[in-house]
Amino acid sequence: MRSKYLSLLVVFIILAFNEVLAKHKSSKPKIKRNDFPKDFIFGAATSAYQVEGAAHEDGRGPSIWDTFSEKSPEKIKDGNNGSIADDSYHLYKEDVALLHKIGFGAYRFSISWSRILPRGNLKGGINKAGIDYYNNLINELLSKGIKPFATIFHWDTPQSLEDAYGGFRGAEIVNDFRDYADICFKNFGDRVKHWITLNEPLTVVQQGYVTGVMAPGRCSKFTNPNCTGGNGATEPYIVGHNLILAHGEAVKVYREKYKASQKGQVGIALNAGWNLPYTESPEDRLAAARAMAFTFDYFMEPLVTGKYPVDMVNYVKGGRLPTFTAQQSKMLKGSYDFLGINYYSSSYAKNVPCSTENVTMFTDPCATVTGEREGVSIGPKAASDWLLIYPKGIRDLILYAKYKFKDPVMYITENGRDEFNTGEIFLKDGYRIDYYARHLEMVEDAISIGADVRGFFAWSLLDNFEWAMGYTVRFGIVYVDFNDGRKRYPKKSAQWFRKLLKEKKNN
Repeated sequence: MRSKYLSLLVVFIILAFNEVLAKHKSSKPKIKRNDFPKDFIFGAATSAYQVEGAAHEDGRGPSIWDTFSEKSPEKIKDGNNGSIADDSYHLYKEDVALLHKIGFGAYRFSISWSRILPRGNLKGGINKAGIDYYNNLINELLSKGIKPFATIFHWDTPQSLEDAYGGFRGAEIVNDFRDYADICFKNFGDRVKHWITLNEPLTVVQQGYVTGVMAPGRCSKFTNPNCTGGNGATEPYIVGHNLILAHGEAVKVYREKYKASQKGQVGIALNAGWNLPYTESPEDRLAAARAMAFTFDYFMEPLVTGKYPVDMVNYVKGGRLPTFTAQQSKMLKGSYDFLGINYYSSSYAKNVPCSTENVTMFTDPCATVTGEREGVSIGPKAASDWLLIYPKGIRDLILYAKYKFKDPVMYITENGRDEFNTGEIFLKDGYRIDYYARHLEMVEDAISIGADVRGFFAWSLLDNFEWAMGYTVRFGIVYVDFNDGRKRYPKKSAQWFRKLLKEKKNN
């Protein structure tokens, strides 16, 4: 039982911190560069399918997102796709110049699997043009003194592998991902010293296989009859299992073949909201702990202990949760050098009776998650319905990771908010500045308590293709005019970062 209640104990500790720290906070945070350690990294982030474009150029093969958005435009809010996106494939030098002008010390980008391996595996051949593109991007970054943080997988599974064995539903993908990661390490690892294997495996599992609103669009028929197939009670766990094993194999390859010579680090980027108990009742506190177990712990626990969280083991009935072999468990245990945290929003968790009908991964925790309590939202809503602004959640999540998972080295690999796309050039995003200032204040709090956070990446450098939302919302600190040659215009938030990062560190 000790393990079962560890999450609850950590929640208690963090709630106690909240009460103490709240007394010392001003209503308007004034963030300074020297509030953070001298070697703390500030950067911005993007992902390949969202910004690159050139989807059908230079030998790139299709990914599941090309198929999902181009063949089923009704599944994207504005019927659009990422075939051109920000055209960063052709305008990457302009983007690097923007990063440099703002003053960012790092750029987190993702590599398109099907641009490197058009058919997803070695048998389908390596695309030299893809290798050349990322070499050029990395070299351009380094020429401006910007550290490359490369994500190997940001949701764009090659369509060929989806066709061959169901993509991440098939165990075969673990070896194909290992081979793909090996190619990335071999070709780019002499210059890339920070690798992220997977971005938000939780989002892949939940949105791709439970709700079906993201590629490949699978779910149970009772969830959404328009899904292309699927089972929200079984497939999410199979996919999650293969994602975890793919991560483990990639780390193993790096450590065995490249770490000694390249001296880089490999981590993973996990997303989660912070879950507060809906009431102070023991039942809701345990529900909040289960909500964390089925989101953050789901992918972190195997990398620390080689096992799934005990709440998942106890609550996923009917043998639906896969198990790791002894050899796999050994491979996974300790398979990270750092942890990336993607944080945007938080919610309340409330205990509910366990479902016996229409079971999915979402019903298994016997907890309902909501952004409101007694009609009052946990925070103001951004453009996206799911993004409720609750800055304290980022600190609480960091501290949760610190105290529960052996004090990992952490980077905030994504943080940001969106606004609606009005069709007009809009640069006065003061609300985004407020969002970043308040979240950075909370990151600084966590560091002052002892959390080992070493960097912060704003999401996103550019307005881009926002998955199922298409181009209806904008997350960028740089405005992109999709109607006029993808011209870039720095927003007020970009100027705010520039001013922040120009400040000299005072000893």
